[in-house]
This record gives sequence, structure tokens and C-alpha cells, in this order.
Amino acid sequence: MRIEESDGVSASRTHLVFAYYVTGHGFGHATRVVEVVRNLILAGHDVHVVTGAPDFVLLDCGAVQADALTVDRLASLEKYSETAVKPRESILATEIEWLNSIKADLVVSDVVPVACRAAADAGIRSVCVTNFSWDFIYAEYVMAAGNHHRSIVWQIAEDYSHCEFLIRLPGYCPSMMVLTQPQDESPLPAFRDVIDVPLVVRRLHKTRKEARKELGISDDVKLVILNFGGQPSGWKLKEEYLPSGWLCLVCGASDSQELPPNFIKLAKDAYTPDLIAASDCMLGKIGYGTVSEALAFKLPFVFVRRDYFNEEPFLRNMLEYYQCGVEMIRRDLLTGHWKPYLERAISLKPCYEGGINGGEVAAHILQETAIGKNYASDKFSGARRLRDAIVLGYQLQRVPGRDISIPEWYSSAENELNKSTGSPTTQIIENGSLTNICTDDFEILHGDLQGLPDTKSFLKSLAELDTVYESEKNTEKRQMREHKAAAGLFNWEEDIYVARAPGRLDVMGGIADYSGSLVLQMPIKEACHVAVQRNHASKHRLWKHAQARQNAKGQGPTPVLQIVSYGSELSNRGPTFDMDLSDFMDGEMPISYDKAKKYFAQDPSQKWAAYVAGTILVLMTELGVRFEDSISMLVSSAVPEGKGVSSSASVEVASMSAIAAAHGLSISPRDIALLCQKVENHIVGAPCGVMDQMTSACGEANKLLAMVCQPAEVIGLVEIPSHIRFWGIDSGIRHSVGGADYGSVRIGAFMGRKMIKSIASSTLSRSLPTANGLIHDELEDHSVDLIKAEASLDYLCNLSPHRYEALYAKMLPESILGETFLEKYIDHNDAVTIIDEKRTYVVRAPANHPIYENFRVKAFKALLTSTSSDEQLTALGELLYQVYSNSFDITVIEIFIGGNFRFDLPDIHYPDIGNVTKMFTALYFCPCHYSYSACGLGSDGTDRLVRLVQEMQHGKPSKSEDGTLYGAKITGGGSGGTVCVIGRNCLRSSQQILEIQHRYKGGTGYLPFIFEGSSPGSGKFGYLRIRRPVSRT
Repeated sequence: MRIEESDGVSASRTHLVFAYYVTGHGFGHATRVVEVVRNLILAGHDVHVVTGAPDFVLLDCGAVQADALTVDRLASLEKYSETAVKPRESILATEIEWLNSIKADLVVSDVVPVACRAAADAGIRSVCVTNFSWDFIYAEYVMAAGNHHRSIVWQIAEDYSHCEFLIRLPGYCPSMMVLTQPQDESPLPAFRDVIDVPLVVRRLHKTRKEARKELGISDDVKLVILNFGGQPSGWKLKEEYLPSGWLCLVCGASDSQELPPNFIKLAKDAYTPDLIAASDCMLGKIGYGTVSEALAFKLPFVFVRRDYFNEEPFLRNMLEYYQCGVEMIRRDLLTGHWKPYLERAISLKPCYEGGINGGEVAAHILQETAIGKNYASDKFSGARRLRDAIVLGYQLQRVPGRDISIPEWYSSAENELNKSTGSPTTQIIENGSLTNICTDDFEILHGDLQGLPDTKSFLKSLAELDTVYESEKNTEKRQMREHKAAAGLFNWEEDIYVARAPGRLDVMGGIADYSGSLVLQMPIKEACHVAVQRNHASKHRLWKHAQARQNAKGQGPTPVLQIVSYGSELSNRGPTFDMDLSDFMDGEMPISYDKAKKYFAQDPSQKWAAYVAGTILVLMTELGVRFEDSISMLVSSAVPEGKGVSSSASVEVASMSAIAAAHGLSISPRDIALLCQKVENHIVGAPCGVMDQMTSACGEANKLLAMVCQPAEVIGLVEIPSHIRFWGIDSGIRHSVGGADYGSVRIGAFMGRKMIKSIASSTLSRSLPTANGLIHDELEDHSVDLIKAEASLDYLCNLSPHRYEALYAKMLPESILGETFLEKYIDHNDAVTIIDEKRTYVVRAPANHPIYENFRVKAFKALLTSTSSDEQLTALGELLYQVYSNSFDITVIEIFIGGNFRFDLPDIHYPDIGNVTKMFTALYFCPCHYSYSACGLGSDGTDRLVRLVQEMQHGKPSKSEDGTLYGAKITGGGSGGTVCVIGRNCLRSSQQILEIQHRYKGGTGYLPFIFEGSSPGSGKFGYLRIRRPVSRT
């Protein structure tokens, strides 16, 4: 089709042929492609649009939706694999042949990866037009799926590397960001060259007045357009959803759907831009199409968050920056509490003044490129771009971010609005402004800052909220939405309680904690702060939707919980959460943990609230506490998520400690930890052990918490000798104790314990006299006692390694099908995991690991407290390596036993070197199949870091100058996360750690986070009770 007249793009003398590939991921792709294509056709060119979508809407397998508001991540990967990966060769062959047959001058992709590769193979230039790329989207899906389909991300990034350049649309995702760091001012891979264009928006056909006249709606009637494709199943719109006098235009309603009289069904072919511009506000889901048209037509947009729709945060930031967005909680959408949101929306004054002719601009660029103009820079060769694309693929599989895995390079960059994206606490510390912080902002009525700079920083940010609240009506002063919400949380005339809880570095013990091992844990410098205030319900400042919910119930003021969580601005979670505290009650009793788990899981964007609000339910259930007042909470954590340093435990412990302080509850740090473990196990649903919470609650700065996890017996605090230092180096591979790998390994360990008990019981029954007085297997008396103990084994770590090797190791299967295990053993006796009958579980390796790990930890503790020497550091480092490979170098230990070393183990009479040597010999000669990797919890990134430490340790410079790094190991739950390094406490060690950090970046493209330093646990910190001075309130 060709149109002779021109409407913006100058007609070219050359007739061009474009092949335009379009993903069917959403309606926004269709709307922007139509606009670009329209301008190309007006300029006299032919455009072939290629998509796998149905005719009426361009939709394909980009992201499979579980429902109208949730993307099914695993299904999306599987669908992509089936449709784009397996038939890849035939797709390429078909597309190459077709491109040559139509004699395409340029291939345009929005944003189909394989189109770029097909164009390159056909010898045709290609350009991408988009605001996001699939390597970024799928990277998080890969991690959520347990690293299945990881090759998808690599392949997509490699495909994109063949494109000439990117025409980048506003609201773009991080994979198209530009680093602000001076060493690299270029756009990030896979798109090394970028041209920014204005919003691509469909043009209007009618004026507001004309559109309303056609609808028969007068100009004084408030009109909302419900632009909500794929409405939730069974959802019935009701008349009372709208404020009195309002009308609602409904897009995409089915022919059979019945609507109330104040809702108007639109025809399927209705031209929505005209109707959007004729409305007073829009209600729907965020997407490029809805956001661009809301901004262009300055229409307030009430939006509902979509789960795992990973480009949404960046579009949402743009909406809210230009005073155009109001977020509606999902339950309020479904239950019809629309009024406060709609009324808030029409009070906004959208202020987007940017260009809206992106379609025309993009078409001109595409035309000039097809003619032969070179927009791409020459500074990056094709080989360099390919390398960068592969590095990006590697990096995006290992991004550390938050719930949607935003890379750290994005957190330290500036977005397109030139707004820094870091959390307020982190920014204050990084900006070095602590010298200006004082406690004049608050009167400290109880507690001590203990000189902690992050606590001073938190109080400063808390004080600034009062300023935000006073200036909230000034629409020109744009604040992040979480700051706005936090500004209205507190009554500044009343007391506020602040608690602090650090993350932890797993020095020794790791996943053996749930098997009863001794563990050694160090509280890190990074911590979570929680501020809590209780108020009588009648004095509580409620958010508008919460107030509307109470008004609808007609019961007057009732206790409400309101939470604001900092750090959500770039994550796939809501910054706020609220609920009526009565929702935690079922009659006179608290609801069950199972009901609570389902309650928080119903909206994944607010599932994070389970870590915080769950502490309240646990206090109600376990201690009988009843909360009669409303509660306001502000959560600000500097403990990075997904790095295996217990970010969740720090949030739980800080939350429960602050709530307990605000309500006058005296709970010991140990009990706080045990209660918080219940939050994570039963309400969040993560099957973690207790060492994380115990370290966060009971740890002390510069000491290792020594604890036997049976269930949580602290046996002491081990001073870290002044000549020894520990570091954590983040691999960038996101760790989660809620992941499938961690849970299956735990199940395997408990299966192994059940099998060992069964074997011991059978052995014991054969050794006892039968009815006729016969004894099948006669055992010595002391052996009978041991077998009896093993038949009722509570924890795997109570089984000694030599007994395990002699009697049980060879009798455990390598793996077993869940159904087979349940048929024989009925249950694995673990309250926090469930066996999947259809899944095969590895058994021997998960059972081996804690038995030997417990022994290694005891050796490490004994070595740590011995006399300082090079041999001590060498032996400690060797033990870290042995955790990684599950073997021991006996010679190192034997050297050390000779004088100052006493090994505190039962049944070993020191200095009887022979017994100790026998024990270590047994460990050394065990086959090395018992490591984290053998359990399925290893990762490429942590392997690489350990190798880098080894190379640094044994390299020529280290040998010539005194070696300073001595060992490294994977930590915590494995499957990525952080590596713990031990070394000499000196400047050279810190330099070597930084060198490892940069070598890792050189090999992977990811710059690791370094954990260095320690801080007190919540018990040692206590709590602060603060109040604004009278002169400030």
C-alpha cells in the first residue's frame, strides 16, 4: 500500500522496502508501530509488517500471562523456547529467504531478537525501535525459574548485537541506560549506539468536544475510560464503583458482558486515542501505549500494578514524575473502591511538555538509514559489539537488583529524567554528608546511636519527611511516591521507636544450620532500620484509599497497619502496604499461618509485606499479644537483596524489635530470632534455618556468633583476632532461600535423616532377642546405645562422620523419586517443606554435607582461637576451600596440632594427635561429591571468585611479598550470592580484594559488591525512642 501525500516525513526519491518485525507482547507495540509505519507509507515506501499475532491485535509469546495482572515467568520462558529457540534454524532460513525475496532495504525490529540476526545473515542492515529489550525482561525470569533456559538470554543478547543502532523511546529499561561513570560514557550493550526520539503517539482524529458529542455526553460530566484489556475472570462491574454523576467508557468488553447504566460499552473498533482525550481520567494497566497517550493528552492515569511486567517500573516513574499517575491497590480495583483514586486523579495537573511526534522522527531516521546514511558510530567494531552483547547476557543472568533484579549499574546511574535512583540512606552515606548530621532533629528519649553513621543518616531522612509533608500540596515539587507516602505516616507530636538489625556474612556453617550444625556468623555493616509509631485509631493519619475503605464499612475508626518500604522505586513491588488489623483475626483467634501466607501471596507486588506485617501475626499467635492501636511503619534497608547476606532476616528482626519496643514487650534477642524464623518459614514460605535471624538479633560487631542450631543455642561469641579479616564478595547471581534448588536440597537432607533412622531401627531390631530368644545380629553394649541414639536422630549433625561412613553412607541412594520415598517412609518430618511426588531429589550429597560441615566448623573455631601464626591463617583458609570441595588437607592441620592447638571435640583426648589425625584422614579420603555443587547449589560466578582468590593467593606477587589472602568459600544457601574470603588484616589484602573485584568485572561485565566491616546486632543496639523537639513540631 502506498499513499502519495506527505504528512511530515519528506517523500524520498528512492522507493524503499521495509520489513517491520513486531512482537505481540502488548497493545503498545501495535500502537507505536502503526504510527511509525503510517509515516513511512506517507513518505511513499512499502512496509511489510511481520508478527506472530492474531489479526485484530499484535500479540505473541513475548510474555505469557497467568491472569490479567500477572506474567507467568516460567511459562513465558517455556513458550519462547518452543516458538523461538527449538525451531530457530528453520525460522532463520525462512526469514532470510523471504527478506531477499521482497528485496528489503532495511529491517526494523520492535523488538524481535531473531529479526536482527536474520537481517545480518541476509546482508541487510537492521534497526531496533523500542523502550525495552527481551534480554533484560527474560533475565529475571531465568533466575526465578532456577536458571533453567539461561541460554535464552545469551542468544537474545547476541541477536541484538547485529542491529545497527537503537531508536530509543522514552520510559526505557536499564539495558538501554547510559553509564555515568567516566570510564565508559557509551550506551550499554547489546545496543552500543542509541538515538533518542520523543514519544510515539497515535494522532487524534476528533477534538474532545466532537468525541463527547458523538457519545452523547455533555462536557460537564466526569468521564473515566476503563482501558483494561483481559479483564479478570468473573469480574462484574457495579454501579456503585463510580462516584455519583460519573460515567465510565469500557474498552474491550465482551459482547455478552452486562454493564450497569453508568458504564458504556465501546465498540471493538473504537478509536481509543479520541476517547482517551475526551475523558477526564483513565483507569487501567501500565503499558507503553496507555502511558504515552496519557502523557501526550495530559490525562490523569489511575493504574494497577502488574506482577513481573518488568518494564513497568520505568514507565511508572515517568508517569509520576510528570504528575500524571495514581496507583490503585489491586484489591480496591476488584472490590470497587474506586472513588478516592478517581477523585485524586482529577486533582492532578499533568505537566508533560515533551515532544509527541516520535513516529514521524523515527520514520525519518529509518528512511535515511535505508538510503545509506550511517547513524552508527565507528568506535565499536562488530566483534566488540558481539562481545559486549555476550557480556550483557552473562551480566543480566546475574544481576543483583531488587525484586525485578535491577542491575547495580542502573542503581548508580541517572535515569532519563536526571533523577538519582538510589535509596535515601545510601545516598546520604555515599555523598559524604554525615558531618552535617546531628541529632537536633529529634530528642532521643531512650537508647544510643552508638556512633553508627547509618543510624544517623536514617534519622536525618526521617526528619526530612516533615518537610515533604508540609510541601506536599506544591505540585511543582516532585517527590518520589514512597517519600510522599512516608511523609503522612507519623504524628510528629508522638514518640517514634526505631530498631536496627544487620545482615550477616556466613563464615562457616551455611546450609548445615537446618541439620543442627555449629555455625559461625558475622553481622555485617549494612543494616535495616525500621521506625514504628502506634496511634489510637481516631488519631491515625490514613491514606485516602484506606480511609475510604473504613468509611465503606461504616464502623468508625478501627486499627490499621500502614507500611512504607524505601527502595521500591525501581523494583517490581509496591512502595506501600496497608491492611485493617482485624484481617488478622478469625473470630476471637488469630488467623492461621497458612491463611496469612495466602493473604500476602494474592498480590505479588505486595508480597514483601509478609516479612514486615508477618511479625505482628506471629506475636499475636505465639505470645497472645493483641494490638488495639493503629501502627505506622517505615522500613529502610541497606542490606542488598539477593546476595545471600540475609536481607530478609534483617527486615524481620528490625520490624519485630521495633514493634516490641513500641508496645512495651520485653522479648530476648534469641526469642526474637526464633519468632522471626516462624515469619519466614510459615508466612513468607521460605524454608530457611535460624542462623540468619540469630546473627541479626544476637550478633556483636567484630565477633563471630557461634551457635549450635538445635534449634538455636548460642555457645559464645568468638573474637575475630586483630590480624584476621573477613570480606564478602558478591557474585551478582541472585540468591533466594525461597528458590527451588535450596528447598530441594533441604528436603534431600531430611530424607537422608529419615533413611538413616530407618536403617538404625532395622539394625537395632535385628540385635534384640526375638520371641524364641534368638539374636540375629549381636552387637556390643556401647554399639547398641549408639544405634538407639541414631534410630531417634534429631539432627544429622549429631551423627559423627566416622559412624556415618562406616554404617550409612553407602546405604543412602544418590537420589529418589518423591513418590517412592513417601510410599516407603510416609514423611520426611520437616514442617517447612513439602515433597513433590513427581520430582526426583538428590539424597546422598545433601545428607553428607551437614555431617562433614559440622566437623569442619568445629575445626575452624578451634583454629581461630589459637595462637597467631602464618600456619593458623593457612589452615583457616584451607578449611574454607575444603567447604567448597568437601575434603581436608591433613598436613596443614597436623602441622598446627603440634603445640598451641586444642581441638574441642567429644571423644578426642588431646594432645592425642593420633585420634585427631584419624578423624581428619577419614574426611580427607572421602570422595569429593559432598560440596555445595554436588548438592546442586554451586554457581559459575562463585566458582570464578574462589578461583580468583586462589590465583591471587598463589601468584608470584603474593609469594614474593607476604601472602595476604588465604581462602574463600560460597556462603549461605548457595546458588549464587556471596563468597566469604579470609585474609590478613592489612592494606595489601584490601588492595587484593579490589583487584579481584575488577578482574571479576573484566571477565563477566559485573562489578561485585564488597562487604567489609561489622556492626552490632539488634539486641546489642536495643532501640531508640525519639520525638521531635517542641520547637520543631
